Amino acid sequence: MKRAELVFLPSPGLSHLVSTVETAKLLLDRDRDREDRLAITVLIMKLPNDASVDSFTQKITYSPRLRLLNLPGLNEDDPNAAPHLGIPHAFIEKQTPYVRETISDLIKGSSSSQIAGLVLDVFCTKFIEIARELGLPSYIFLTASVTGLGVPQPLAEMRFQRNQQLTELRNSDVELSVVSYTTPIPAKILPAEFTRGGPAADDFLNCFKRIWETNGIVANTFYDLESYAIESLMSAGKSPKIYPVGPILNQSSQSFGGDDDVKKWLDHQPENSVVFLCFGTLGRLDDAQVREFALALENSGFRFLWSLRKPAAKGARFVSEYENFQQVLPEGFLERTEGIGKVIGWAPQMAALSHPAVGGFVSHCGWNSTLESVWFGVPIATFPLYAEQQLNAFQLVKELGMAEMIRLDYKIEFGGEAPPEIVGWEEIAAAIKRLMAAEGVRQKVKEMQKKARAALLEGGSSYNALNLFIEDVITSIA
Repeated sequence: MKRAELVFLPSPGLSHLVSTVETAKLLLDRDRDREDRLAITVLIMKLPNDASVDSFTQKITYSPRLRLLNLPGLNEDDPNAAPHLGIPHAFIEKQTPYVRETISDLIKGSSSSQIAGLVLDVFCTKFIEIARELGLPSYIFLTASVTGLGVPQPLAEMRFQRNQQLTELRNSDVELSVVSYTTPIPAKILPAEFTRGGPAADDFLNCFKRIWETNGIVANTFYDLESYAIESLMSAGKSPKIYPVGPILNQSSQSFGGDDDVKKWLDHQPENSVVFLCFGTLGRLDDAQVREFALALENSGFRFLWSLRKPAAKGARFVSEYENFQQVLPEGFLERTEGIGKVIGWAPQMAALSHPAVGGFVSHCGWNSTLESVWFGVPIATFPLYAEQQLNAFQLVKELGMAEMIRLDYKIEFGGEAPPEIVGWEEIAAAIKRLMAAEGVRQKVKEMQKKARAALLEGGSSYNALNLFIEDVITSIA
């Protein structure tokens, strides 16, 4: 019998690629004891000037059953090559003929395996059409929360069935009933991409609308974290089969590597005494907001480790590093906080969260960061920036009671057309104090940490869901 080969298509960018590769490794490792029935190919759509993807792929330890293939890139001068607003729909669309050709070649060229399906990122649902053309099943690999999956459904009905403009929901006081949430959600926390208006917003909404056309959803979550959403979506007939197989984390990043200075500093701090601030791969703060965070840290009195990144040029996508933190921090801040705080550039986030000195996490609430905080039992103070992070913050604070709130509805605009309001240092400092003192919240996170780790053990919910997905894939080609 031929191997079943899955073709994964993550959206452009490092964070989605990392989760995809870790999932591929997990699938192959689980199938190893069953005569190696599975193989995986990952197709990479690389944005121009994104050196992080090359750096990551060069460090991967490959197996004979895992391969990564680069799709043709776009010239930097191509208007679709450097998207500056959120998800690069035009860039993904431009890859369609290359995706079709590559998968067709894989079908024709392999004597040892049979293509068993496409596993698509939510922003790559356009390629469901290719799966249908080639007679293949399609699945979604969800790198976000299952709870958030309920949100696009009522919005799609409003936009495409009632022809209502979703721009009406921007900054409104409307609350929406969503099947995957126990309480109504405020329209203010909807992803900006949904309510911006215009063709780009419709493209974004259509990506999610098409999820329901697939054969299943492989989700980077675990049942106990999102049991209400999983059961609600399935019982309401709103979703194909959901396989919660996480938390899937990049365990190789659980090291400080050559950054001994950060580790040594943390080693000298008391247990649970340090607030760690980190805002993700694309996270950035305006200069004025940086100064408010600095004042909050100085006045809160807590020890801190702060990953402070420099915003990219207006309209650009990637952050960079400060040559000198003095140019953005209040005068004398570094001197006044010497010994109790440390400001750094890029941070090995998992290594920091795993350190016993870290007792709180000020986070943008990206889903990977959310799972990492749960895995290491570190409670979050929420400061969402973009994409679905506001929904994640709401889920953590209101649905799960596992985080303290700085803000739920703070947003940045990648295009720079709507500068965010500045959140004052008093509000931030008060949230940090609540975070470090909130034993009830900390206890809930610790309890969920145990469930996260149990889910991956033999017989656990994620262990069983992964086995079920593999069996369903194998059966599909039998």
